[in-house]
Amino acid sequence: TLLCKGRTTIVIAHRLSTIRNADQIYVLDKGVVIEQGTHETLMAKEGRKYQSMVKRQQMEKVFDDADDTMIIEQATAEDEKSRVEHSRLLSSTQILDVTQQSPKSFSEKSAVLRLLSMNSPEWVTIVIGCVACILNGAAQPVFAILLALIYTAFAISGSKLTHRIRSKAFACLLRQEVAYFDRPENSSGAICTRLSTDALAVQEMTGPRLGVICEAISFMFFGVLLGCSINWQLTLIAFSPITILFLITYGDANLRIWSSQQSSQLVTRASTLAVEFIHNSRTVKQLSIEKEILRQYAELIYQALILPWKPLIPHAIAFGIFWILEVYGVAFLFWRVLFLLEKNELGLSQILMSNRIASASSAVKTFLDLFDRTPTIDNASTEGQELADFRGGIKFDQVTFIYPTRPTSIVLSKLTLDIKPSQRVALVGTSGCGKSTIIQMLERFYDVTSGQLLLDGVDIRQLNLHWLRSHFGLVSQEPILFDLTIAENIAYGLENVPMEDIINAATKANIHQLIEGLPQGYETRVGLKGSFLSGGEKQRIAIARVFIRRPKVLLLDEATSAMDSQNEQIVQAALEQAQIEDPSRTSLIIAHRLSTIRSCDLICVLDRGRIVESGNHSELMQRRGIYYKMVNENDLY
Repeated sequence: TLLCKGRTTIVIAHRLSTIRNADQIYVLDKGVVIEQGTHETLMAKEGRKYQSMVKRQQMEKVFDDADDTMIIEQATAEDEKSRVEHSRLLSSTQILDVTQQSPKSFSEKSAVLRLLSMNSPEWVTIVIGCVACILNGAAQPVFAILLALIYTAFAISGSKLTHRIRSKAFACLLRQEVAYFDRPENSSGAICTRLSTDALAVQEMTGPRLGVICEAISFMFFGVLLGCSINWQLTLIAFSPITILFLITYGDANLRIWSSQQSSQLVTRASTLAVEFIHNSRTVKQLSIEKEILRQYAELIYQALILPWKPLIPHAIAFGIFWILEVYGVAFLFWRVLFLLEKNELGLSQILMSNRIASASSAVKTFLDLFDRTPTIDNASTEGQELADFRGGIKFDQVTFIYPTRPTSIVLSKLTLDIKPSQRVALVGTSGCGKSTIIQMLERFYDVTSGQLLLDGVDIRQLNLHWLRSHFGLVSQEPILFDLTIAENIAYGLENVPMEDIINAATKANIHQLIEGLPQGYETRVGLKGSFLSGGEKQRIAIARVFIRRPKVLLLDEATSAMDSQNEQIVQAALEQAQIEDPSRTSLIIAHRLSTIRSCDLICVLDRGRIVESGNHSELMQRRGIYYKMVNENDLY
């Protein structure tokens, strides 16, 4: 209300309670305004569209359940025991810290060797490239031909390596558990950049960089000549500090050799003096020259000790001058480069080679870390048990769960829930109580932190992952469609599906007639994320996808929460059909409208990760507890 004050405000709403105070309400149907007026005026029109829409929503209440997180600091005094248990869980090894990548450390050399082993099928082209680089440094007359040969050879090996790395990286990403993608650095944008940009940068490790290494062998003989052939000015500037460094190093080495020789001579003279004194001690004592002998010996030893330090003074001065010249030389080099670039006498690619090599090293480490990472839930694994006669029994036995990326938040706290085969069970509760997390754990997007999750008495972690997910049908709040045809979206994930089965599934989902009315029928493309369809149409296609898979367990996660009343009724009818189609099918429903779950066999009320009430609708109403208050708030009973 404060936001709208003093402004012209247009509100599009499917919750009519939010627009009761609007100055003017327009009711649209098929692009035409069929009613207009204030709330009171429209309600006075018996049997009209607006009045019927309002009455339809009088029995409904939205319990928004977008997040399943309970912050420990908000726990009441009765949760004190859970805090102690939480501390124990955090200190145990059962909590997986997915923020830590594989601790493998590798040197740059080992990274290059591993990349070369991956590039081994193209070893012939790599060898050709290396030989060409050596010849390029030694034979300037054929420089142009060799350069073409270099880039051709490395382009072949590099492109194949890039393809191989992208394929392997994508396969590794598909294996990762859901928690891996919770990390900000593993967002969809970051992963796409990694696959597109970093994979291309890796070519520099086995391409031009390897060529640079080969060229370095012949650089001592032909480097200066090659540099002069490219640009003699930059070559002269670049090699000037190197020449000075060589002279300084050469002079320093000679000075150290000289000082070492002189020091050795002094030590020899001191030793000789000491030996003479020992042999002629009587004469020395007779002449009383002990002090003179001692003075001579001490002076020789002192000179031998300080002589090695004398070259350090010119050494420090020389290298100080060198580093000063180096700084000014680099500055002058950059100035000259810019000058030559302005005059188009120098190509930009010649300047950026070192930057490409550095980015390639970083990209290599990123991919090798990904290749070495072992996912906690391996989506590509073929191991695990497959139940011959899965009946759909589900049991949460003292399950505690903490999201790996949010270790300070308990989502489920010693949850115990026993769902019998073919039961229809509903979960209700306020935001953050853990309802959606239960469904994610059944799909094994995450593993329990402690306790057990059993399917027909078997721990879910012992079951084959592909078999497990093939027996679950999930309809979530936001349906995910791909930029394919309607038929391909319905049959997505299955192979060789008959068209009759697709039509049958669409019919059960109340979408067949709409599809038939389209010009291309089932061959109509739905656009990116189903953008060509409305929310209700996308949801019904998602429901048809569930029908065609014939799951043993149906999971409904607020499937109609974002729809208007008309679409909600159509989709709700399709969901009801999905639940009763197979009498042996187990259904787990997360509901935001209590009117849709009155007929469920069991209704569980969750609060802070625990079940605080359970029973059917009549039993819970008689208890006059939390569920009773929810119902009375909506005048449902």
